[in-house]
Amino acid sequence: MRLLCGAVLALVLASAAGCAGGQDTADAPAPGVIRLGTLVPLTGRSSPSGEAMVSAARMAVDEANARGGVLGRRVELVVGDDACDAGTAVTAAHAMVAQDVTVSVGGYCSSATVPTLKIFRAAGVPMVLAQSNSTDLLTPKYDSVFLVCGTVTAEADFAADWMTRLGARRLAVVHDGTSFTVTLAESAVAAARRSGTLGVAGEWEIRQGAPGYGRAAQAIRASGADVVYYTGYYAEARQLVVDLRARGYRGIVVVGDGATDGPLLDGLSGAQIADLYGTALLVPGLMPELASWSQRYRAAVGSAPGPSTVEAYDAVTVALDAVRRAGTTDREAVRKAIAATDMTALSGPISFNPDGTRTTPRFLLLHATGTGFRLIPQPARG
Repeated sequence: MRLLCGAVLALVLASAAGCAGGQDTADAPAPGVIRLGTLVPLTGRSSPSGEAMVSAARMAVDEANARGGVLGRRVELVVGDDACDAGTAVTAAHAMVAQDVTVSVGGYCSSATVPTLKIFRAAGVPMVLAQSNSTDLLTPKYDSVFLVCGTVTAEADFAADWMTRLGARRLAVVHDGTSFTVTLAESAVAAARRSGTLGVAGEWEIRQGAPGYGRAAQAIRASGADVVYYTGYYAEARQLVVDLRARGYRGIVVVGDGATDGPLLDGLSGAQIADLYGTALLVPGLMPELASWSQRYRAAVGSAPGPSTVEAYDAVTVALDAVRRAGTTDREAVRKAIAATDMTALSGPISFNPDGTRTTPRFLLLHATGTGFRLIPQPARG
């Protein structure tokens, strides 16, 4: 998931982030302190998402400390910036390992997370990935990597089913060439072909940060596609929508969860957002069952929780629950405890398959309106 170079390891006191009772520190760990690390984008185009994830993770840490900590020890959060850039992420991961973290609970851009896997693995640090969900994360077959979100395969199946329900018959898939977006795009093509009812018009790649995508938009219109699935992020998704409508495309546009997380709709007209949908992870403001937690978040952080926050909170919850059950901060014992997780968190039941994927992933379908998104109810099963 994204751009920007330059390594930054941000070890921030919570007071500097506007959250009461923070536990971040850049000092050597105090005796008895349990450290969790969260590596997310704090600079670059995806920084709003990374900052929200840090706020949610810090909230979970603060609440644990308010209850007396874990195993009678205070919990601290080590925050690192990966800028959604592979090189930046590698440098930041090495620095984070040097801070003696017990579990890594970050992960937003899969393209930045993938190269850090072997670094945390070599240090014996288990990873509970809050948002990263590319199937590339599973390629090394590490038994120390656990995904809080469903994989791109599950999201693609969900998307293909909904595109068919919306009446689409011919699919154009667009990605930006990075790990998450490519694997989601490939999974969407495979899901469409399995459906037997959704044909594939073609697959296009666009470049992150380009000023426009008129050529791709023109080709998509000429392909006869009646639905476009863009698997990248909100900055490029917004420009693609603008260019598609400018070239006369009037069909359905669906964006993946990386695009529904952010200011996708800023400045778009009513005509541009007509038939604009998004497959998404959890969006607290649209889910009544998360109202109480959302109020706590607002009180702690000073703003409403957005996409990515629930998963970041749950990643910390899973890690600390595993430390409690392990009765130690020994990383191998904690890894085994994470693998045996069986709990209900904010996002619902959490347990993991042997490959580290979540057994019960959950996705939402959102429909763009003039004021934001509305949740499309999931059809009853059976």
